[in-house]
Amino acid sequence: MLNPDIVREATRLTRSGQLVEATALLQRMLRGETAPATAAAGAARTKPARLEPPTIDAKATRIAERERQPAPARPAQAKSAQAKSAQTKSAQTESAQAASVQARKRFGPRADINAFAGLGLRHPIRRAPPAAREIAPEGTTFIEGSFSNAAGRRSYKLFTPSRSKGEPLPLVVMLHGCTQSPDDFAAGTRMNFRADEQSCFVVYPEQPSGANQAKCWNWFRSGDQQRDGGEPSLIAGITRQIMRKHAVDPKRVYVCGLSAGGAAAAIMAATYPDLYAAIGVHSGLACGAARDLPSALVAMRQGGGAGVTADARSAVPTIVFHGDSDTTVHPDNADRIVAQSTEAARQTISVVRGQVPGGHAYTRTMQTDPGGKVTSEHWTIHGAGHAWSGGSPAGSYTDPKGPDATREMLRFFLAHSLAS
Repeated sequence: MLNPDIVREATRLTRSGQLVEATALLQRMLRGETAPATAAAGAARTKPARLEPPTIDAKATRIAERERQPAPARPAQAKSAQAKSAQTKSAQTESAQAASVQARKRFGPRADINAFAGLGLRHPIRRAPPAAREIAPEGTTFIEGSFSNAAGRRSYKLFTPSRSKGEPLPLVVMLHGCTQSPDDFAAGTRMNFRADEQSCFVVYPEQPSGANQAKCWNWFRSGDQQRDGGEPSLIAGITRQIMRKHAVDPKRVYVCGLSAGGAAAAIMAATYPDLYAAIGVHSGLACGAARDLPSALVAMRQGGGAGVTADARSAVPTIVFHGDSDTTVHPDNADRIVAQSTEAARQTISVVRGQVPGGHAYTRTMQTDPGGKVTSEHWTIHGAGHAWSGGSPAGSYTDPKGPDATREMLRFFLAHSLAS
């Protein structure tokens, strides 16, 4: 149950840079506990820390939970004012450590790295870069480029298929998750290999650490949820630059992403429905699910709010993948993404259940409009966590036991094009 007073206080603490205090307050609310009356006063006395763009993502690997160790006993009576001050500082330190432990329990083993910028992000786990043969097939190109506008500058990598002969081809925009890079995301999803089979361009915009310390797209900031501003303008700018420089079919341009990148893809559908013919969201959140750090944490833990709802003229066909054992982004967020794209029109629903040999079972829910066109597909992967379904272990955050999300997304995309 959300307590508006606690949410407001957590927002105030966040804006003043007191992320540990804000997190502890939100965790107490989510557990149904009443926040101490002294929380606001105690937080107000803490010196604000420099506020970085928060990181909203975490690895979904489960770990054994450890019980919080009891705090050391305090002296029965303070011997001096100096001793009292020392005890107070010790108690504050224990409180911050306890908040960090609770955050790790709730959001996974890297929550202190991936949930709050500036807290424990000094030594991230590093992976060896994937080999070239794991990123793109032979006979293709994968080159770097960049785009700049008033919102900043972003680099990208562009894949060109081997059978490109100058005829207009589809374009897929791939938005990576936190801590990932274009090479890592390409290797994990194997999108370049599938795109070569279907003769598609693929572009991978890259979020730099200067924009978010863990390279997450800032999906939870209101300034990055608007058309012609913030990160949406940069992603759309990269898309249009590729369309100008290469033979791209303007009616067959698509965008998809994982986690923070999936949330960014949902934002692109809401802000640029005239640019993208369909979108794919893997383990992400709906546009408008959060407006700041406190609401982002609640959305990830419980499912986001309604966000924005498309009307019949601007609804973008959407395919969603989400594991029902995802402990990083609550699976209810997938339902909100689908509702955001289809609520405006009357739909017929059909359900198919299946099983990957030696892998996960899944439920595929399809919505079809009165004209017989499938407008959305929702793939629930049973037993899967926060990882790209059917992906390759050559990249991070992948689950090879799931149905092939890359193949299914590309199939869904190519069945849709923008109306004339």
